[in-house]
Amino acid sequence: MSKVTERVLELALPVAEKCGCEIWDVEYVREAGAWYLRVYIDKPGGVSIDDCETFSRAFDPVLDEADPIPSSYIFEVSSAGAERVLKRPGDFERFTGEQVEVRHYQPVLGAKSHVGELVGRDSDGTVTIVSGGETLSFPSAQVAQVRLRLTI
Repeated sequence: MSKVTERVLELALPVAEKCGCEIWDVEYVREAGAWYLRVYIDKPGGVSIDDCETFSRAFDPVLDEADPIPSSYIFEVSSAGAERVLKRPGDFERFTGEQVEVRHYQPVLGAKSHVGELVGRDSDGTVTIVSGGETLSFPSAQVAQVRLRLTI
């Protein structure tokens, strides 16, 4: 995490707790010539637009007072989403047994992605899934992204 996102996360955690949610992720990215600060929130049962609005209204004055970003930016609050990206070790622990899609930088075993049940992620970053009854392990160097996958 960058210093900006670490500082914003530090500021956001107590606000999220008061709003009955948790911080899933913080991004500070440049897109189409503008800087965006995005805070992704989550809570049991899912996040509604009202939850995003409540958190945004509570956190906006905290951001203004702390002023962690000296230049202009666009502030957004969003749900982590049903098909959220797993990043931290705790994310992988929390969603063990769920369906995930592992996306690769280059084709691995003939494909750019694999879908299966998450077994876990080792301390070295190796992601293991069960797909079609076969256990597949992908070293971190092969893994571009791991995302929850909705099953219908």
